[in-house]
Amino acid sequence: MAIYDFSVKNRQGEDLSLKQYEGKVLIVVNTATGCGFTPQYKDLEAMYEKYHDKGLEILDIPCNQFAGQTPGTDEEIHEFCTLHYNTQFPQMKKSDVNGENELPLYTFLKSQKGFEGFGKGPTAIAMDLMLKKSDKDYKNNPSIKWNFTKFIIDRSGAVVARFEPTAKMSEVEKCVASLL
Repeated sequence: MAIYDFSVKNRQGEDLSLKQYEGKVLIVVNTATGCGFTPQYKDLEAMYEKYHDKGLEILDIPCNQFAGQTPGTDEEIHEFCTLHYNTQFPQMKKSDVNGENELPLYTFLKSQKGFEGFGKGPTAIAMDLMLKKSDKDYKNNPSIKWNFTKFIIDRSGAVVARFEPTAKMSEVEKCVASLL
């Protein structure tokens, strides 16, 4: 299977084929409205505005699997994002990214790019300590660890990078820019 074989539901519940993104650079990100990483919406929107005309698309997939930090309906989530961050990129239906009800897209993404760590620094250490409490072996599986994990897909549909929420957004932008 390839990335373009998948579809997701938009926030109205309609199927959205990823085939329409063929030839584009794509960021697929699981988001949350009540997370410490939520301000990353600002950086994502800035990238969208800067690079959309050059072929960047962002697929925002809200997810409530991490400490219940994405309450509300799909419409309430959309209103929050447009009001606080002026997001213009499309938001999908709130969905699971891990477990028995995870989107098949996420099964594929995780098979292409597994977890490689949180990097260094205080936030990375805090994430490590928090996750070790619930899963001592968390480092050895590809699951999504938290909100704002980003997968970067190049113009040919290859999953070229996975950025954990602790990654600097400047590194995400550098990767995206190199593909445009």
